[in-house]
Parts: sequence; structure tokens; C-alpha cells
Amino acid sequence: MTATITRITDELTQRFFIDHPLDAARKIEELPIADVVEATARIPAKILTPVWQYLLPETAAKLLVALPEAISDQLLAEIAPSQAVRLLGFMPETDVKERVSRLAPVPKRDIETLLSYPRDTAGRMMNTAIYTYRRDSTVGDTLERLRNDGMSTARSLFLVDDGQHLTGIVSLTDVAISQPEITLAALEQPIVAAVRPIDSLSEITEILKSGNVLDLPVVDLDGVLLGAVTHQNLARTIQKDATLNLQTMVGASKEERALSTPLFTVRKRMPWLQINLLTAFMAAAVVGIFEATIAQVTALAVLLPVVAGQSGNTGAQALAVTMRGLALREITVRQWAKVLRKEVIAGFLNGICIAVTCGIGVYLWSQSLGLVAVIMSSMVLAMVAAGFAGAIIPVILTRLGQDPATSSSIILTTVTDIAGFFAFLGIATILMQYL
Repeated sequence: MTATITRITDELTQRFFIDHPLDAARKIEELPIADVVEATARIPAKILTPVWQYLLPETAAKLLVALPEAISDQLLAEIAPSQAVRLLGFMPETDVKERVSRLAPVPKRDIETLLSYPRDTAGRMMNTAIYTYRRDSTVGDTLERLRNDGMSTARSLFLVDDGQHLTGIVSLTDVAISQPEITLAALEQPIVAAVRPIDSLSEITEILKSGNVLDLPVVDLDGVLLGAVTHQNLARTIQKDATLNLQTMVGASKEERALSTPLFTVRKRMPWLQINLLTAFMAAAVVGIFEATIAQVTALAVLLPVVAGQSGNTGAQALAVTMRGLALREITVRQWAKVLRKEVIAGFLNGICIAVTCGIGVYLWSQSLGLVAVIMSSMVLAMVAAGFAGAIIPVILTRLGQDPATSSSIILTTVTDIAGFFAFLGIATILMQYL
């Protein structure tokens, strides 16, 4: 008798799910998870799939975890890959890897593709464990749900329709000060901005800077909410990129870590060290051209590092400012002329000031006006060249489609050394009779 009642109950439940998937989803959201699992554990996954499309993601994710493994895996394979990724966002990373590894090749490949969005895109930065809310929910029910579920990420409530399409947002502040019977629809605000999963970090940064946006929703081509980029996620990504740029600018790999193995470190650093050695020989060759001049006036060898050091610092400053401007989209490559003019003028003015100070020091040391003239004139020329190089190198790399942070300091060091050595020793050769 009990078996017959169970069979009839299962058949009625399946019929209800087939004919009214939206109503079934709403009913499931009202029931305790344990009761839902008991009612659905014997229902085939192909019947449950349409209902899962209407469930709020956090509820669907909890049920996936609670259901038997066989049904859970079938559901994950049957639903849309983007929805599967959304649900997996509510699970621990180790659980996600295990579940995906159990899937058939085709759904596994689709889900893994979405899980591995390109670096510095909205898809990589977004938090998929974002709770969503229905427009007809009341403030009282929403607050109760917030207390039960908690939400420590986004600062906005995202409202969706029955198809999980994003319709609007509600500020947490508005919910907190409103009467319990008011619906979220009455507090709904329009979407100011949204991004696609493949939108870049620079586009996201610009939107969050320019608009009054607390959290940036990420939607697919159909407007279905996939997740949100929060200020916390954005800050973490920018900080990570900044530290990676510190490595790449000096030829260290992005994959290298402080505790990487020595062999891995050598393999990643050696190519750029070899390139750096080649550029060092190029700078040394310039000095070799003026070997006779240095032999006649040994004081030139003492002052050579001063010119190279100052031009190197000037170039590094110009490089850092230009790279930051490109990264934050304060400038584009089309504005290269303005950036170049600014850095050249700054290099010239700084060069004059440094040259005066340096000239006074050299005169007190050598009592040679000729040497003072050489160091002052070469200092100005070297710093102008350094400002030019620091501004143009990242622009050229960006124009070529390369990351401007990629070992740009190695290129810059070569240019500033050669320019500084050539200016200093060349002018010294011209003015040799006064030294």
C-alpha cells in the first residue's frame, strides 16, 4: 500500500513539474531543502531540468548539493552551461572541480570553457555567488532571507524575472528603511550599467569610476544575470595586476612566485637575462667608441655613472606615468604626441635644474669649467632623451598589441644608457681642448 502511494505521489509530482515548471519552482523555494529532496530524489533529471531554469540560483545550488550524486550530475549536464557555472559559484572550489570532472566530455568542456574566462575580464573577476530576488518579494521576506542566508559581497539586491533576466536593482539602504509590506518592485531602480563576461578590466574600471555604481552586474547576450563584479573583487584584481607588472617590467615571469623552485625560476628568467646581457654589450660598445677620450681625461669615467643614473631615473618616471595612463584609459595611443611633448618638456626643465646642481658639484670637485660644460649639457640632453623613451616605449608596445609592462624597463635601460653615454662622451670629445 505504501509503495503504491509513493508511486502515485511521484507521478503527480512529475506531472506538476512537466505542466507547471514555474509554479513548481516557486513552490520549491518556499519549502525546506530536505522536503524538496525527498520529493524529487526519484524524479528523472530531464523532468527536473525545466524547473531548475526558474529556480533562484542559490536555491538550485543547495538542491544540487543535497540531491543524490547521479541526479545532481545529470542536472548539471542538462542545464545551460552558463547557468551551471552560476550554480557552481555557490560551492567550494574543490567541490566544483570534483563535480565537473564527473561530467560527460561535451558538457564538461563547455563548463570548463566558461570557468576559464581570459585574464582581466569580467568573467574572471565576477562573483557568481550573487543572490537574486524576485520583484514581488516583500521587504519583510527579503530581510528575513538576508538574515538567514547572509550576504557579505554585493551591496545591491539584483532583481530578476522568471527567466533569470536582470530587471533592476534595489539598494540595501532602501530595504533597511522601508516598511515590511512594501514589495521590492516599488524600490526598484533601473540598471545604470552592465557588462558582458568578456569585457576587459579597463572597461570595468572606467564604468565604476564614471557612474554611481556600487556593484556591476555581468549578463550574457540574453540579459541573464551571471554574476557581479564588486568593488572588492576589482580592487583585488588591480592590486594583483600591479604586483605582476612589477615582475614583468624587469623580465620576471607572471607565473613565478616567491617560493618557486630554483629550476623554474632560472627557466623563466634566463631568456630576459640573456637579452639584458646583449643590451649591456650595446651600451658598452658606445663607451668603447670613446675609449681614447676617456684615456685622456680619466675624470670622465668617474662622472659617467652620474649621467646614466639620472637619465635612467627620468625615463623610469616617464614610463611609469605613461603606463598607468594607458592602463586606466586616461590616455590612448592616439594621444602619443601630447604625452611625448609633455615628457620631453619635463625632461628638459628637470635637466636644466639637475645640470645646474651637478655643475656646481663638478666645479667644486675638479675646478674645470670645461668639465662643467660637458656634464651640464650632456645631462640636459640625456634627460630629454630619457623622457622621450619613457613615453614612447609603452605607446609603441600597445600599438603593436603587446602588454606595455612586458620587460619595458629593460628596453628603457638600454635606450637611456646609450643616449646618456653617447651624449656625455660625444660632447666631451668635441670639447676635449677645454678639459
